[in-house]
Amino acid sequence: MAWVLTLAILFFTTAVSAAVFRSNSPDYHSLTFLNNTITRGNAMILPLFFKQHALKDHFFTRRHLHASTIPHARMPLHDDLLLNGYYTTRLWIGTPPQRFALIVDTGSTVTYVPCSTCEQCGKHQDPKFQPESSITYEPLKCNIDCNCDTDREQCIYERQYAEMSSSSGVLGVDIISFGNLSDLQPQRATFGCENMETGDLYSQHADGIMGLGRGDLSIVDQLVDKGVISDSFSLCYGGMDVGGGSMVLGGISSPKEMVFSNSDPVRSPYYNIELNEIRVAGKKLPLNPKVFDGKHGTVLDSGTTYAYLPQAAFEAFKAAILKEAQSLKTIQGPDPNYNDICFSGAGSDAAQLSKAFPSAEMVFGNGQKLLLAPENYLFRHSKVHGAYCLGIFQNGKESTTLLGGIIVRNTLVTYDREHEKIGFWKTNCSELWERLHLSPASSSLPSDTDEVNSTTGMNPKLAPTGPPQPQTPGAGDVKIGLIKFSMLLTINYTELKPHIPELVQSIGKDLDVKPSQVQLTNYTAWGNETLLKWAIYPAQSDDYISNSTATKILSRLSGNELHLPDSFGSYKLSEWSMEPPPKRTWWKQHYLALVIAFSVVVVIGLVASGGWFIWRRKQRQAEVPYKPVDSVVAEQELQPLQN
Repeated sequence: MAWVLTLAILFFTTAVSAAVFRSNSPDYHSLTFLNNTITRGNAMILPLFFKQHALKDHFFTRRHLHASTIPHARMPLHDDLLLNGYYTTRLWIGTPPQRFALIVDTGSTVTYVPCSTCEQCGKHQDPKFQPESSITYEPLKCNIDCNCDTDREQCIYERQYAEMSSSSGVLGVDIISFGNLSDLQPQRATFGCENMETGDLYSQHADGIMGLGRGDLSIVDQLVDKGVISDSFSLCYGGMDVGGGSMVLGGISSPKEMVFSNSDPVRSPYYNIELNEIRVAGKKLPLNPKVFDGKHGTVLDSGTTYAYLPQAAFEAFKAAILKEAQSLKTIQGPDPNYNDICFSGAGSDAAQLSKAFPSAEMVFGNGQKLLLAPENYLFRHSKVHGAYCLGIFQNGKESTTLLGGIIVRNTLVTYDREHEKIGFWKTNCSELWERLHLSPASSSLPSDTDEVNSTTGMNPKLAPTGPPQPQTPGAGDVKIGLIKFSMLLTINYTELKPHIPELVQSIGKDLDVKPSQVQLTNYTAWGNETLLKWAIYPAQSDDYISNSTATKILSRLSGNELHLPDSFGSYKLSEWSMEPPPKRTWWKQHYLALVIAFSVVVVIGLVASGGWFIWRRKQRQAEVPYKPVDSVVAEQELQPLQN
């Protein structure tokens, strides 16, 4: 009887455990493929991650989209060209996000911020970046495409600038967010974590540089390569005494009044234009057009404050301005160490400068003209009220024409890299969105567009839908039971089906999970394209996916960091989301306790039964009287034998 009861208990426990396990983790090999979606409750939405479009819209119509329908990041500019020497914007890096004020620089090709480990970095506007505090940060490991440290473990960068400042550090990858006005959701990107600064980079108030130049490390190139923006960006610097402005990562519809110049990426590594002539007060300067085509040609550099012309062009421009401003008094500049050309008597109202100073024009190779108001070549005298100085200088013995930010005050400049041209539109940059008829992007946080020359920023935009940035369990006790995502492969499912196990192995390896956790839940085929829906489940020994694991998986999905074998063709990912663990019935939640209780009762019963059996046997033995061997036994009558 005891053996029967024990076997019954073992069978009961095994059956219940198997039933509960099957309810939580479907078997891939026994899954029936149907052309409908398997749902497991509503997706759990948390703040700050990636918003995705509906699947068909995202995959099958995007190839027909115009640039105006692709998301772009609208971002405010802060500070002032003359007061600070630069314009900055705000970026947020990491999870949770850490804010930085970065100089927008079209002459730099890497974005970098001071690292917490930096001992040779200056004191800047915001705290240093702390990689150890970001759960989505990963160092960029040494590879053949980068310069490596002495231990050949991590990629490094180094940048040196003409004014003898420099920056160097290591490269890392993390989530970068673009603020409240952005339609573009946070993206995973590579950036520099500074370990050393020198010169102006050490002493400046801004935290670092946002590199907008041409190059693999440029934030623009990275976003374009991901396919999340069109190959274009725009800057609009505020006017004299106003500062601030706006910028856009991605394409916008060009105003009909915008004028363009060709920009040849082969001509130089910098953003250049075809400048043929300069006019002052409508009169052409007596210059050969080749004067603007020396060395790198005519370069636009948003990180440079003033404009610098080759000697012949500078002398001609200076002479023309002096001739047209004869009614004004020339005075000494604010710094006796420089031979600045300054004027007094024009009045303090910058809006009235055109009454005292002539306008100028830049004529491009295609004949189109950019009007330069006085604020585009003058800056205020810092010591004499109502006095102004020429903001265009001779570029030493250099033959390159360098046009800094002063030239494009109150001018929307569109760097249309896709079509190799740069556009210019005179406007009031403080009212750019209204003038472009673009309403600010909706946001669940207040906008920071009213902040001009402010160092106070807002937190990045909260994504209304899409997968979350996983929070720690202590912040709301969030538990993740399932991660879902969709994959579009350019391969017919008939050819794909035999290779599904290989695909599962590859996905598991790239997401750093066991292949048994990767489940194919659905597929749909369109000609030579197949849409696969995947689910990542907890390991068999766990009830849910840890927050750190979920964050790593989502970061790799968002960064398209799956390296599938070439036999699977190209792929696109979309619709990644997370779901909480499925709710268990009362029986499933308490089955183990019930099994244990039942087992205890049975064991106690078995022990009690055994004890009672032994006691009863002893009792029976006690009831038989003891008789000595030699005791006399009463004679009994013999029964007759039967014949």
